[in-house]
Amino acid sequence: MAERWRPAWADIDLDAVRHNAAVLARLSEPAALCAVVKADGYGHGAVPVARAALEGGAHWLAVALVEEGVALREAGIEAPILLLSEPAPAAMDEAVARRLDPTVYSAGGLQQLGAAVADRGLPPVEVHLKVDTGMHRVGADIADVPGLVAATTAHPRLAFGALWTHLAVAEGDSPPDREFTAAQLGRFDAVVAALAEAGHPPPMTHAANSAGAIGVPAARRDMVRCGIAVYGVAPTAALADEVARATGGGRLRPVLSLRARVTSTRDLDAGERPSYGRRRPLGQRSTVATVPIGYADGVPRRLFDGGGEVLIRGIRRPLAGAVTMDQVVVDCGPVGAAPVAVGDEVVLIGRQGTEEVTADEWACLLGTISYEVLCDIGPRVPRVNVDGGRPPD
Repeated sequence: MAERWRPAWADIDLDAVRHNAAVLARLSEPAALCAVVKADGYGHGAVPVARAALEGGAHWLAVALVEEGVALREAGIEAPILLLSEPAPAAMDEAVARRLDPTVYSAGGLQQLGAAVADRGLPPVEVHLKVDTGMHRVGADIADVPGLVAATTAHPRLAFGALWTHLAVAEGDSPPDREFTAAQLGRFDAVVAALAEAGHPPPMTHAANSAGAIGVPAARRDMVRCGIAVYGVAPTAALADEVARATGGGRLRPVLSLRARVTSTRDLDAGERPSYGRRRPLGQRSTVATVPIGYADGVPRRLFDGGGEVLIRGIRRPLAGAVTMDQVVVDCGPVGAAPVAVGDEVVLIGRQGTEEVTADEWACLLGTISYEVLCDIGPRVPRVNVDGGRPPD
């Protein structure tokens, strides 16, 4: 750490990834676990997370973009990689060349995929056909599925690999949410039955995201696609408890912790107003610490308005003023009451002593979800891969 010029970083606990993958695989068996590593592994680093998830028990990986799949292949990862969205026409050839398993949901996409496979003279590519059962984002209309499957099976270079869908409110515990999830699965089952009757039973089906895999056993099918849970964050507190109940005590472990070091301290009189906008007066003569991380790194300006706190020497300490682009200021309390020094570690997300600040806590303060909190941690924050809290040998 002493060699890093700017003392701000994110620890990525790869042992926690392995642990979470093992817990989710055990929870979902006999369904296979697909670890979703899109968006650079939700900001954790796609390649190391993918390797750790596979070591922990995942059999598949999933990404959103062809470019993301290419990066995994170039890192030497050979596991099956599912593309969660239909590739753009210009990317179809690269998807085929890199042996990515493409999702398709349009006649045009199917034609482009078939042409890309034919041009390369490769063995048949397995198509994961996505059907829209109520999410209404992407996916084939239910009425179009039989035709797309028939066109797939008729093509000499394509094979029907899977039918899948995505659940819109699997984390919801209200009666309307539960009813909607059940309705989505009912529509999905009707499509599966119709295809089987037509002589094209899906070789594989998958429907569950993290919330579905944990809280909706009927959604697990042949494979579950877990994203946020792989990173140690349950979609809801109730689902965190459900993981423990269903696995006999297994708990998800947060993978990322966001840390920095104090670079400056000063004692300020009561009434002084640190940072831009002079938003809040200090209530007493206090020590204020400066920490070199800001909104350019994914610490939102509105975290101050929401009452965000950090940990220094195991004590929760509030922000003393507005978050700036590169720095935050922290109210460390009355002068001399609890000394804080240059070089002290500051935990913005993670555990220090007996205290912990979680991504969920940030999400609650910011009126968002933990997914956004984690993905927003910027690229100029170095990721330091550790195992069980220590750098790997």
